[in-house]
Amino acid sequence: MLPPELQPRSFRPYISSSLSAQNFTSYNHASPEGGANPNVTSFNYSKSPSPSSSSLSASRSLKNSRFSPSSFAYNTRLALALVPCAAFLLDLGGSAVVIILTIGLMITYIIDSLNFKSGAFFSVWFSLLAAQIAFFFSSSLYSSFNSIPLSLLAAFLCAETNFLIGVWASLQFKWIQIENPAIVLALERLLFASVPFAASSLFTWATISAVGMNNASYYLMAFNCVFYWLFAIPRVSSFKSKQEAKFHGGEVPDDNLILGPLESCFQTLNLLFFPLVFHIASHYSVMFSSAAGVSDLLLLFFIPFLFQLYASTRGALWWVTKNAVQLRSIQLVNGAVALIVVVICLEIRIVFHSFGRYIQVPPPLNYLLVTATMLGGASGAGAYALGMISDAFSSVVFTSLAVVVSAAGAIVIGFPILFIPLPSVAGFYLARFFTKKSVPSYFAFVVLGSLMVMWFVMHNFWDLNIWMAGMSLKSFCKLIVADVVLAMSVPGLALLPSKFQFLTEISLVSHALLLCHIENRFFNYSNIYYYGLEDDVMYPSYMVVLTTLVGMALVRRLSADHHIGPKAVWILTCLYCSKLAMLFISSRSVVFVSAILLLAVSPPLLLYRDKSRTGSKMKAWQGYAHGAVVALSVWFGRETIFEALQWWNGRPPSDALLLGFCIVLTGLACVPIVILHFSHVLSAKRCLVLVVAAGLLLILMQPPIPLSWAYGSDLIKAARQSADDISIYGFMASKPMWPSWLLILAILLTLASVTSVIPIKYIVELRAVYAIAVGIALGIYISAEFFLQAAVLHALIIVTMVCASVFVVFTHFPSASSTKLLPWIFALLVALFPVTYLLEGQVRIKSLLGDSGLGEMDEEDRKLTTLLAVEGARTSLLGLYAAIFMLIALEIKFELASLMREKAVERGENRYSQTSQSSSAQRMRFMQHRRASTISTFTIKRMAAEGAWMPAVGNVATVMCFAICLILNVHLTGGSNQAIFFLAPILLLLNQDSDFIAGFGDKQRYFPVTAAISAYLVLTTLYAIWEEVWNGNTGWGIQIGGPGWFFAVKNLALLILTFPSHILFNRFVWSHTKQTDSIPLLTLPLNLPSIIITDLMKIRVLGGLGIIYSVAQYLISRQQYISGLKYI
Repeated sequence: MLPPELQPRSFRPYISSSLSAQNFTSYNHASPEGGANPNVTSFNYSKSPSPSSSSLSASRSLKNSRFSPSSFAYNTRLALALVPCAAFLLDLGGSAVVIILTIGLMITYIIDSLNFKSGAFFSVWFSLLAAQIAFFFSSSLYSSFNSIPLSLLAAFLCAETNFLIGVWASLQFKWIQIENPAIVLALERLLFASVPFAASSLFTWATISAVGMNNASYYLMAFNCVFYWLFAIPRVSSFKSKQEAKFHGGEVPDDNLILGPLESCFQTLNLLFFPLVFHIASHYSVMFSSAAGVSDLLLLFFIPFLFQLYASTRGALWWVTKNAVQLRSIQLVNGAVALIVVVICLEIRIVFHSFGRYIQVPPPLNYLLVTATMLGGASGAGAYALGMISDAFSSVVFTSLAVVVSAAGAIVIGFPILFIPLPSVAGFYLARFFTKKSVPSYFAFVVLGSLMVMWFVMHNFWDLNIWMAGMSLKSFCKLIVADVVLAMSVPGLALLPSKFQFLTEISLVSHALLLCHIENRFFNYSNIYYYGLEDDVMYPSYMVVLTTLVGMALVRRLSADHHIGPKAVWILTCLYCSKLAMLFISSRSVVFVSAILLLAVSPPLLLYRDKSRTGSKMKAWQGYAHGAVVALSVWFGRETIFEALQWWNGRPPSDALLLGFCIVLTGLACVPIVILHFSHVLSAKRCLVLVVAAGLLLILMQPPIPLSWAYGSDLIKAARQSADDISIYGFMASKPMWPSWLLILAILLTLASVTSVIPIKYIVELRAVYAIAVGIALGIYISAEFFLQAAVLHALIIVTMVCASVFVVFTHFPSASSTKLLPWIFALLVALFPVTYLLEGQVRIKSLLGDSGLGEMDEEDRKLTTLLAVEGARTSLLGLYAAIFMLIALEIKFELASLMREKAVERGENRYSQTSQSSSAQRMRFMQHRRASTISTFTIKRMAAEGAWMPAVGNVATVMCFAICLILNVHLTGGSNQAIFFLAPILLLLNQDSDFIAGFGDKQRYFPVTAAISAYLVLTTLYAIWEEVWNGNTGWGIQIGGPGWFFAVKNLALLILTFPSHILFNRFVWSHTKQTDSIPLLTLPLNLPSIIITDLMKIRVLGGLGIIYSVAQYLISRQQYISGLKYI
């Protein structure tokens, strides 16, 4: 039967006018993904039908057209098809495609965030185009196939899929829907018509790559059926107006569907013939060599044909006929023929081929009984599914068929003739259950069926003395029989009254536990996996995935029908999901450890969904209890975590690594509790951040933890006592690890203060203690980690870090007297720099001369060794002070910016209070209270009066940081040209200062950067010329430019030619005064000789930079001029 929406009016039953306001769902009963259901149609006889058979015109107004802009409603369907295809293409393309696509999508995101929608659209397409070009050059398609036509066909398939992904992305832009409605409708139709072809082919390709070519045609057939169901079942377009559903008394017009008759016809042809043609092309030499080969040909056509007939009950053949009588006859006649062919082929291909040993009847009687059993059972099931069992006569025929099929099946498997009435009675009760809905009849069938299952298992397997996966076959038989009996009991228990619902839940949970145990034994305990015999595995991975998906679908259906409660759904979901852990972690206890962890983590997600949304869904004590359970669950699974880390690292993990992972896992598992139920509690979020940070620090730093006795695990102890580490990895140099605890302490204290767990913002004494503690911890860590041999410097380094910590903390949270002391602290910090620097060199030289036997060396060797040792330690010291001054400059820049912002807010509030005299007293009191709460006792005015030193201190810190970085550049890279472009932005931290830098303001903030780059390159160029000419290296001078004087004159002249562009641009950056547009362009050609003729790379860089400066100055001046005209 067609749905009412697809039936013509002549075949639709009469509907009275009193029901004309009701709504009827169309052939797609479920709401489409992502928005309102476009498949819900309604009818109203008061509205006159006015469908239009012509195509929509883009020029027609949106009000009068049938186009309705809305979000694309089928994103989930397309994601199921295209996202795995995209992942497979990325794997084929390699890192080049991933990098290009990532960069392109980042650019697209930036453009879209700037509300440049058309630019984002074209950026998406250019990214996909660039990724496709990179795919053609980086993939191995041409070497993977032995045939050039196959390689070209595979490349075309990949390009087509990439194009479809771009079309899908284009439908997400709403401006395209508004400006080009006809194009959007065409793109939607293109997606639904083309995605099944590309997706089924790529899914089959990926499956063949994973499991091999065997049964590839059946994989393609299965994927074809899935995507036919998703895309070929008629759907209403996402972009049609909802009023269209009211035409023809609720019937959806044909042009309102996404696919037309032609596309639906091609989809059907693809479903029926593509797997068959693929099988013929890949097995043409052996397809008629045996009966199994012929059966494959018939199955690959008639199984999709049967699926097509079933899909026709959901409107899949609407393009053939809408006559219900004709459609019914098509379904019955063709279904009967297809069913007979499929049953006979399955007998040949599967039953007699794989299960012939269990058939106890000699030929030819075995063929007759097996055919009767399978064909009778399939016929009865099909008739019941089509609703043909509706009267007394059909019920009698159905019952008789069930009795005959049961008896024939029992005879086939060798059931004793004396007890043949037993399966016959079981079939009778099963048929009575389906026809009369009698629950006692079903339980009678369960009892009799269980007896038959037990007989079959005992008759065929009980006497075999076989051990599998560390367990005897008899034990496995007991588990399997119990699991089968529980599975058979569930349908009957689900039909019992609601007060017996607990029986259904207990049966389902018991069945899931037994299934987890059996699969865990088969998958993880079999010795065959330890010898690499992966082709003959006892229990394949896809069976784990299949049973999980079937179990989850069963749980969802039973929950939707209210046969099980939320607690049973929670337990079953955790058990079925825990089985998937076997696929990733090779541990024998991973299934039940994962189940326990999921049971501990998932209650906030699954058990509190029906409560009120206001406030906390959990009480505080429940949150603490769940957190404790999560921590205990993680600790219970520490052995599994240990095995996973050992497998990942190739050696036993350290105690700190194991403890860190346990803490991080506990913190992440508590995220749902905090986010979903205590999102309003700031202290919970702060503690969660600290817990996760502590675990991450333990993982990264791995400090020594003398807590091995606390693990109490024989497995971990045995791994720790292994002597293989020394024999494989050798002895490693000992290094003190205890200073890492100080760094962890400093970081955790900083996080605690930032998250206000430690209220240093409000208590001055606590602030001072925190600053000193962090400074001491960092000072000791740096001293012990980098300056271990220079013990005299430890005090100076600790004092330096304490000064830096106090300065930063009290600059960010000032107190009443801190403004008077902070300049002196900074002065002490600056004074400590040269003292520490010089003292470190003297101490290092004395240490080397006294302890290392340096006096026995030659003079040159002694000088070289001393120089290397001193310079290496001094480089570390320079890096430390550069980081300190950088931190101080950043902090002062941030505070001054905050101060200016607060002043602007205060000025705006004063102006508002002067112009709005009618404001209520309550609003004024609110504003005063807000200002008093946000601004500390150290007010803005007091900051302006007593904190005038901040710009000068910030500038000194910035200049010192820049100077130290230049020195480090000389020491580490020899004065790299590229380094200045990374170091010059440090000067952006300079502040407006009336004492040192007069006239410097916010408009001139880029002048120090450009001036520093130009000055650095000019000075280093002059130094390079002087070194070349006056250093006596005439040979090198001859090679790169001739005699010394000619080399110097030529390069100096070329250097001078670059000056005009740099001078003009730096003047422009300082004054922002508009000049004649021709001046920058006139100076631009002067840089070309410097690029072409020079012998020094620095002059060439200056010339290129001069060209960039000239062009930038011209464009900026032009933009300012255009903006001024727009303003006027």
